[in-house]
Order: sequence, then C-alpha cells, then structure tokens
Amino acid sequence: MRILIVEDDSDTRAFVAQGLGQAGHQVAVSEDGRDGLFQATGGGFDAIVVDRMLPGLDGLALVKALRAAGDVTPVLMLTAVGGIADRVEGLEGGADDYLVKPFAFSELAARLNALARRPAPRGDDTHLLRAGDIVLDLHRRTVEREGRRVTLQPREFALLAELMRNPRRVMTRTMLLERVWDFDFDPKTNIVETHLSRLRSKLNAGFDADAIETVRGAGYMIRGE
Repeated sequence: MRILIVEDDSDTRAFVAQGLGQAGHQVAVSEDGRDGLFQATGGGFDAIVVDRMLPGLDGLALVKALRAAGDVTPVLMLTAVGGIADRVEGLEGGADDYLVKPFAFSELAARLNALARRPAPRGDDTHLLRAGDIVLDLHRRTVEREGRRVTLQPREFALLAELMRNPRRVMTRTMLLERVWDFDFDPKTNIVETHLSRLRSKLNAGFDADAIETVRGAGYMIRGE
C-alpha cells in the first residue's frame, strides 16, 4: 500500500515509517497539518495515518477538509487522549479508526490492513448492493438513486451499505454501532441518529418516499425490491 503519515513527533513518525517500510509499504511523511493535507489531496494513497494534534492544521480539521472534498481514503487517527468524547469527535469528523498512544506497531499495521481491505467480488456484480431504487457500488464507492448520483461521506456510505446488506431487516442502534463504528459499547451520544439524519437528507433530496424506515422502539430498515 501507499501510506501517508502525518505526525509532528519525529520519533513516532520515524518509528511508524520504518515499520511500514519494512513491511513492504510505500511511505510518505509530513510533520505539518497543512502540508499533510496538500499531500493527501494529491491522491494515490491507500491509507492515511494522522496525528490528532498537529501544527498548522490539526488532525481533525485535516480529515474534515478531506471529506468535504469528497476524498474517501481510509484514515487512522492517532491521539494521546484516550477519552471516549475525543474518540467520538474524531470518528464523527470523518476518521475511520482511532488508535491511542502509546501503541504497538503490530496493532497499527493490522488496523491499516483492515481499513484498506475491500470486499472481493464473487461474481459479475456482487460488488453492487441494490435496495428499491438505490444502487451502491462497493468498488467505486458510489451511490445512485434512480440514476441520480448521491454524494456521501465515508461513514454515511458505510451506514447505508450495512442497511442495504440487510434489506427488510430491522437494524438496531447497537448493531449499527458495532458494525459501522466498531464500538463494543454505547458512547451515549446521538452518533447513529445524526448520521442517519444526514444520510436520509441526501438520499431523499428530490424524492417523495423516504428511503429509510424508522421502526419505532426497534431500529431502522431499508426496503428491498
């Protein structure tokens, strides 16, 4: 993989870069948030490692800028703060995973491999998920409703994909937290509801029918054909 490391601590940056290089990855580095964003927007990276606190532009702002530009490159955010609120803020801001310092290199490498992994096609169109008038392409990372392109942020895309993998099945809040956010606990925030609201707004723009049904007291469901 081509991996960008944006980390201002020289020891951590060198440690991660050396380990990833020895593992066979191509590594680019940056010690500044603004330069990191410049390199990231150049494209071509399979994953990005971003420190939460950076000079010039902090890691959270960097990730938000990437997502606002439509860049869906997987991001692993590093932080010296292990609080739940900090982790939730980072994930809501567009990061795909979080790792608290100090960390074992083996865990960082495993998390990067998991983020970069893509579903392997098992047939001609098994990378396509369909539910009603919605088509989601897992390979191209695109969504269309009645042929109209719907632009989603990475977490919104993952949320929709999970619903579409289970058409006509009620998905509880706990199930979505586990499968989309990899939480094995309830963060006691409205993270699911907030992302569902944004997802609905984008999917339903220009349409009369709501693409996602709320099953009161149970969860959420997307209907199939």
